[in-house]
Amino acid sequence: METKKQVSKTTLNAKEALSEEDRRPLFFGLGFGILFGFLLHKGGATKYDVIVGQLLLTDFTVAKIMLSAVATGMIGIYFMKSLGWIKLSLKSGSVGKNVIGALIFGVGFAVLGYCPGTIAGAIGNGYLDAIVGGLAGIVLGTWIFALMYPKLKDGILKKGDFGDITIPRLLKVNDWVVVVPAVSLIVLLLFWIEKAGF
Repeated sequence: METKKQVSKTTLNAKEALSEEDRRPLFFGLGFGILFGFLLHKGGATKYDVIVGQLLLTDFTVAKIMLSAVATGMIGIYFMKSLGWIKLSLKSGSVGKNVIGALIFGVGFAVLGYCPGTIAGAIGNGYLDAIVGGLAGIVLGTWIFALMYPKLKDGILKKGDFGDITIPRLLKVNDWVVVVPAVSLIVLLLFWIEKAGF
């Protein structure tokens, strides 16, 4: 029979192991975030002029970076899923969520010339416009959304709810039946953009 001290020690060890295990994904996320920011910086996507050039359709650097990231991410995620290393935990979506999200994203992008990923990289570079406008905008926007969320969650955010569907599930096919053609189209598009001189 275990004594109270032994049970307490076992419980403490289990809690320590659990808390260590729970923190590991945070460190992976931080590491990949730093790597992503570094790559955004090296690609030039943290520069205001490059982003405005993309919006004016004169510089396709951002499109090339994002399309490359989508193709790489798609292959990586579904490869790890097929090996059983990860399980996708999808959030349900709706037309209302997409419209509200797009409006908030679009206004922030139009006003400041940065998206959330590039603004983090620009803050890391020490760009004053990103630090003052971007950081304040992220904090203020998050606060306003948090205040409005109780009213929005049962209203517009539920309009056009389509659940946690993916394209392969919608088509009732294996994931790779969608991933391979999608990545192929992205690669062809990237070659076309490069050949066209954008």
